[in-house]
Amino acid sequence: MTTAVPMLQQHFLNKEESFMYDRETTFPMEDTRNEARIEYTEKGMTQLSSRRCEIIKLSKSGAVLGILTKYQLPQNFYLDIPSARIQMIGCLVKRVHANNIIEARFLRLLTDRDLNRIFVYSTHPNHRNRTLDIYR
Repeated sequence: MTTAVPMLQQHFLNKEESFMYDRETTFPMEDTRNEARIEYTEKGMTQLSSRRCEIIKLSKSGAVLGILTKYQLPQNFYLDIPSARIQMIGCLVKRVHANNIIEARFLRLLTDRDLNRIFVYSTHPNHRNRTLDIYR
């Protein structure tokens, strides 16, 4: 007498982990225009690659990036913003659009100080009069 065992057993956390970032509170996106770079590993842990991109919209919890999407995008990567001297922001890809736009979530929230620093170095007309507060 044999019993049928399901081939793949579903764990209760699998569904939770996949929707975790969609249920988090989102902050309003603000238009910006900053040069950035994504860094990710290819072929396991052997090769670190980077690609240039542009930040189109930004909030404390995520960003919209403009980058060529015709190659295989990694699901997680680091975002560097060299002009604002902000490095290694962990990101997860939420959506990839056909018009070379990626929606990404940050693994940690950006501080107000980091956001202000990014907006100071932005070339978007909305941030023309922003200044860097060096006393904070």
